[in-house]
Amino acid sequence: MSKRSGISFCLFALAMVLSPNVQAQTSEDVHVVPRIPPKASASTGGPEILSGEGANNYPQSKPFRVNVDLVLVPVTVTDAKQHPITTLAAKDFILYEDEKPQAIHSFSLEAEPISIAVLFDVSKSMTDKIEMERAALVKFFQNADPRDEYFAIAFSQHPLLLAASTQSIDDVQEKLTSIVPGGPTAMLDALYLAEAQLRSARYKRRAILLITDGGDNASRYTMRDIRKLVQESDVEIYAIGLFETFFFNSFEEFMGKKWLREITDRTGGRTLTIESREKLPDAAAEISREMRTRYVLGYTPVGMPPHRWRNLRVQLNSSVEGRQLRAHYKTGYYTSD
Repeated sequence: MSKRSGISFCLFALAMVLSPNVQAQTSEDVHVVPRIPPKASASTGGPEILSGEGANNYPQSKPFRVNVDLVLVPVTVTDAKQHPITTLAAKDFILYEDEKPQAIHSFSLEAEPISIAVLFDVSKSMTDKIEMERAALVKFFQNADPRDEYFAIAFSQHPLLLAASTQSIDDVQEKLTSIVPGGPTAMLDALYLAEAQLRSARYKRRAILLITDGGDNASRYTMRDIRKLVQESDVEIYAIGLFETFFFNSFEEFMGKKWLREITDRTGGRTLTIESREKLPDAAAEISREMRTRYVLGYTPVGMPPHRWRNLRVQLNSSVEGRQLRAHYKTGYYTSD
């Protein structure tokens, strides 16, 4: 990129930041993850799902819906340093459905095995960061539950399924570390493939770990497609975004951080952004520990009209406000017949 074009893009990026029409995510955002999974899809998906023409031709996943008397709301809580907090009691939480307070009838702190899809960015921009990305995976696995199930997907111009339904960490690491970086970034396509694969997962709790250094410049699927897909599924998405420079080669790279947060915040997960590749391993360890410890709040809703979105909000009691804690959860669920 020429010096003049680089300056022009930075001015454009600055204008986007200052524009009142661009809404940035704030540290006050909250998230909720409903626990009860949808019925399994007949199609488990695979690499071939990305071969059709037209972004709107992909098969739709079934929306997350609830038709039981007790709604279970998983919540993770972190402190100001993003460390998970595991010492809270039921009295420390206030739960709202459609802004109406709900009585918490059940409460637990659980650490259960998870089915996890690991998405590994191997695009050209990761060439000089790949060793740290691999080190991050080692740290992530070191903090894992040995019962966890893994799916491994590498992505550059296209997503590639490397491993499906395995509990062998060595197998996942070997396949991921054998990839040579190159090509553009199809991050959204990789997320779609991961969602499809997790429909056949062993465990009812399912999550995605995404490690990337920028936006998307090669996917068939759009942000609108993926936002709808992840909101209606019950898969938590966590992302580690590596952003080492203010200068970006494209609008997609500039918007990468915002897009990651839009995706993860809808699922009850979160995006952890870092400015140095040396911090990748510690960030992966932190996400791994957080993934495996969460509270589950249970309540009985009053009246459940079918096919309706119910908004959820979790608030921490005033007794813990001074500790600068933050709750992460999914912001709602669909009722069913």
